[in-house]
Amino acid sequence: MIEKKTQTDIELIELAKSNPETFGLLMERYQGPLFGYVHRLTQLPADDIQDLLQEVFIKIYQNLNAYNNTMKFSSWAYRIAHNQVIDYFRRVSSRPQTNALEDYEWEKIAQASIHLEKDLINKDCVEKIKTCIQELPLNYKEVLILRFLEEKSYEEIMDILKKPKGSVATLITRGREMLTNKMKEKKINCF
Repeated sequence: MIEKKTQTDIELIELAKSNPETFGLLMERYQGPLFGYVHRLTQLPADDIQDLLQEVFIKIYQNLNAYNNTMKFSSWAYRIAHNQVIDYFRRVSSRPQTNALEDYEWEKIAQASIHLEKDLINKDCVEKIKTCIQELPLNYKEVLILRFLEEKSYEEIMDILKKPKGSVATLITRGREMLTNKMKEKKINCF
């Protein structure tokens, strides 16, 4: 039996190419993180997210031979999930709604955006910040989620979004500025 904790992603990929049952270990490893990522982006019900993840894992498995191990496997998997989310919204012709992120997650984005300590954010303020973040365009919301909630590096975000580092940095900076400006416009000053 293969122990998932001791095997690297690359080792599991190579094993999965010859033994499809081994792919389940990769799925186990990435089910939770990808579920959280898709949930934060889409706010879909858990069943719909599971359906999307099933499609993600099918695509990952079908393309294992095309995986380029110069990129982190996690970045590649997040990229596939990102594409599935975009495809999903194209199919249903709707935009993601962001109503249910946990308060601490909104708080994390707010802290990164306005550089304040966690203690200063109260529940009322978090609700107001949620309202502002809901109004951000998807591309800005996504980079803020990847950077501050998923704690991805710039390089990983570049791989996931297929954008150069300068573009990623610009999106993050503009997203933070847009959030700050929205808060100012709405006279949200609860700090």
